[in-house]
Amino acid sequence: MKNEQGQKNIKIDALSIDIIKELSRGGQPMAQIAAKLKVSEGTVRNRINKLERAGILDRCGLADMEALPGHMVILVGIKLTTPHLLDKAEELKGLRGVVSSLVVTGSYDIFLVVILNEDFGLLEFFNEEFARHSEGVQTTDTFVIYKSFGFKLPYVL
Repeated sequence: MKNEQGQKNIKIDALSIDIIKELSRGGQPMAQIAAKLKVSEGTVRNRINKLERAGILDRCGLADMEALPGHMVILVGIKLTTPHLLDKAEELKGLRGVVSSLVVTGSYDIFLVVILNEDFGLLEFFNEEFARHSEGVQTTDTFVIYKSFGFKLPYVL
């Protein structure tokens, strides 16, 4: 059976969660994770492979954007005129600089997490990317992240 994203459903148990937690700490060999969790290295490796195949886990480098010169992260709150939230969120995920597109509750329908740099700033994002996909958008608000703590992202530019 597959979920809404077309990914194979697998059962997520306490061991899977513990493995994900250990991986999120970074830089640990699988043997060390296995020893910490009191399971075999093969069990850890197989579980990671299953989680990756199911689309639940990605092993990738995450970067602290504050540590990269000339980079910044913005959040874009979007109110839509259309009820097709999921379609619009998926469409906006494909824009340059967009790390995540989130369907949310509250005053906005969608939030975008966007990475910008000196060559691709706010003006370029809104004029070159967002403007071509603004059909169905009622309003936007942009939030610049001045300071973050523990907020690391995959580099998508």
